[in-house]
Amino acid sequence: MVKQGKKYQETSKLVDRLRLYSPAEAVTLAKKASYADFDETVELHLKMGVNPRSADQLVRGVAVLPHGLGKKIRVLVFTQGEGVRLAEEAEADHVGADDLVKKIEEGWLDFDVSVATPDMMPKVAKLGRILGRKGLMPNPKSGTVVAVQDLPRAINEVRQGRVEFRLDRTAIIHVPIGKISFEEDKLLENLSALVEAVVRAKPSGAKGQYIKSIALSSTMGVGFKLDVKLAMDLFA
Repeated sequence: MVKQGKKYQETSKLVDRLRLYSPAEAVTLAKKASYADFDETVELHLKMGVNPRSADQLVRGVAVLPHGLGKKIRVLVFTQGEGVRLAEEAEADHVGADDLVKKIEEGWLDFDVSVATPDMMPKVAKLGRILGRKGLMPNPKSGTVVAVQDLPRAINEVRQGRVEFRLDRTAIIHVPIGKISFEEDKLLENLSALVEAVVRAKPSGAKGQYIKSIALSSTMGVGFKLDVKLAMDLFA
């Protein structure tokens, strides 16, 4: 069993393991419990009441966090023709077609999110093995394959703090919702936007209690279990 450091052990005293915290209390305590010498990411972990092996119970979607993630998102756009002008006007970091495909094939991956127009997907498809394992492949389900006229909106959403969430093999969703340096109300608003998006993504095959539990923690910090009802009341 891994032995936790002294700072972790000290901050863990802030947690009552038998208690369910309101979102506001959890955010306040997570900030108090932060001890790392860097700006930790605040993460939300949702245990879902679905079967990840059942096709009609998979949970996947996107959420636009109103206060972003606290970092600059480098956006690459695969497009051509009119799309080039629209993407450049929307201030995408990299815009192109065959030139970008070739560059990526040669090992270049200096971007955080890629967006593509449908006409580019046959060319982008051959990058699947490279981009797929990095989580960078454009996908219609995640809203990163869009019509030419929708490029400005998609790029803006990505920059604003658009996060993708999906169920893992253990029926848990792990998602960042900001930085520990964020003001408490901003973290709460991001938390609310994420939980609302997960609720809206409820699959047709989900039965019984959809969200079984929610925990909030910082990168190095202890976790605080949330009262699920109070978390959902934030956007009710």
